[in-house]
Amino acid sequence: MTIWTALLICLGINALGFALALAGGSDRYTDISYALTFMAVAFTGLLMNPSPVWHAILLTTMVALWALRLGGYLLIRILRTGRDERFDGRRERPAWLARFWGLQAISVWVISMPLVLALGAASTASPPFWIWAGVAVWAAGLAIETASDWQKFRFRNRAENRGTFIRSGLWKYSRHPNYFGEMLVWWGIWLTALPRLSGWRHLAVVGPLFITLLLLFFSGIPILEKKAKEKYGNDPSWQAYMSRTNKLIPWFPRRKD
Repeated sequence: MTIWTALLICLGINALGFALALAGGSDRYTDISYALTFMAVAFTGLLMNPSPVWHAILLTTMVALWALRLGGYLLIRILRTGRDERFDGRRERPAWLARFWGLQAISVWVISMPLVLALGAASTASPPFWIWAGVAVWAAGLAIETASDWQKFRFRNRAENRGTFIRSGLWKYSRHPNYFGEMLVWWGIWLTALPRLSGWRHLAVVGPLFITLLLLFFSGIPILEKKAKEKYGNDPSWQAYMSRTNKLIPWFPRRKD
């Protein structure tokens, strides 16, 4: 599979999602299409691989398991909440929706570069160290992301927690443990893909770099922390949490001065 085939898959699925969202006004298509696009790219790449050896199957399985887990969680969340706050006041704006879906398609394409470029390469002798190091990083990231998402979902669905913020479980050690897990997942996939990459295919590193920078400086952490400040900014307990807890990498809370 070439990078252009992958791009067409990403654009096609998200164009369909855009059409369905525009016609039905539902937010659920966003989360379904995001995970589905990764899975479509992964399995198409595997099927088109001239020699789908165990390494290619492993990479595809890693992406598919992550996408299945994330897609299932996001679907359950949207079915329970009924809406995605990102679309408030924008559902009836076709131009904005088109830009959103277009950017989502490009994001999936860029993030999946380690998989796409590895599956498009000829099979080579694979040094096991990088493969299993990557699997270990991926597994740790998936476990952290899954646990932190579940902890936050359970916290938000308890009536006694309304109007408060989570600071228990993994959230005691990081303000965004789910994003930390997400980054580890894609750095792990890149490490696993590394033995199949050579020459220009080393540009695959753009995938984990992109998701890391995106979550750190653009669509992830900055937006959530701005909303949290607007909601809890005058709460002394939130101020203490912000000052004592790492933004990303889980670690023990800093002591009070």
